Amino acid sequence: MNFYDYTGIIHLHSAYSFDGHATMEQILAAARKTGIDFLMLTDHDHLQARQEGWEGWKDKTLVIVGEEIAPRFNHYLAFAIQEPVSYAGDPQGNDPQRYIDAVSKQGGFGIIAHPDHEGTEMFHVKHYCWNDWKVSGYAAVGIWDFMTDWQKSLRGYGSGLLGFLFPAFLLKGPRRVTLERWDTLNQISKTVGIGELDNHASTKKILGIRFIAFPFERAFRFVRTHVLLEEPFCGDSRRDTDRLFQSLLFGRCYFALDYFSSSRGFLFTLGQNGQVFSMGDRLTLAADALLSVSCPAPAQIRIIRNGREFHLAYADSLSLPVEQTGVYRVEVFLKKFGKYRPWIFSNPIFVS
Repeated sequence: MNFYDYTGIIHLHSAYSFDGHATMEQILAAARKTGIDFLMLTDHDHLQARQEGWEGWKDKTLVIVGEEIAPRFNHYLAFAIQEPVSYAGDPQGNDPQRYIDAVSKQGGFGIIAHPDHEGTEMFHVKHYCWNDWKVSGYAAVGIWDFMTDWQKSLRGYGSGLLGFLFPAFLLKGPRRVTLERWDTLNQISKTVGIGELDNHASTKKILGIRFIAFPFERAFRFVRTHVLLEEPFCGDSRRDTDRLFQSLLFGRCYFALDYFSSSRGFLFTLGQNGQVFSMGDRLTLAADALLSVSCPAPAQIRIIRNGREFHLAYADSLSLPVEQTGVYRVEVFLKKFGKYRPWIFSNPIFVS
């Protein structure tokens, strides 16, 4: 099974956001330098970047303009909408079902953003978690958010300084509570997981020194979402965006920390009866089912079945028979500088 692996950034903010600090020109220059194929821009509460002509192919980067619907809680990333969706009258986000439905009514789709964000009190960052899991109609959930992960490491001025200088070394990967919820949701109904960046290129001040925390050229090396397509991009913005959305919403994607080593080329499949299935697929178990994982470099590979570790190995590839039904996904940890560091997290294959 051959796929075209496209690397993208989901959830980022430009100077069109009230708290964004980078122009679109700066963001696109950073994308070119870091090999980003697509950007899913999510400025707060409007679509101004689209109105000013920034959507579509820009050199070698496909720009997709969405909106972060951002009341106090329950932030929602909306795409494929024609008009901004308002939460007027609900500044706390107490009724997220209302704006989920509003996005769907426009023919769009949405992603629950940074569901377990804690913030950091010492650096005056509020928590922006998702607190209503009775909702329905969302298309995906952010499982690994760079900002959630990074901010959790900030415990004082020392760790804060280290965090700004060496952020990738402090990342722990998706939170356990987030993974457990995702596994539970997937046993009820397919729930696509994505990686988020949520970068603003914010200006910070530590020990009297003011600087840009994460210029996009730096930030784009952290949490990325890879989408697998059966055919390459053709250069037509509308068609390529539609096909990207189709694969993303199907779950034909994984998310990764590409800072230490590129994850491009990762593959998770299950073969049986002469057919090969990949992430997002559903199949009925047969006697000859064989699960396979291939990584660009040797790493610790964890096969997760129904939320529990099913198999653990250190290798660059593995194959093992599947004799039980369940929801199977993969976690990969790369050994760098004496520690296993979070690297790749796949969407599931569903075996019934």
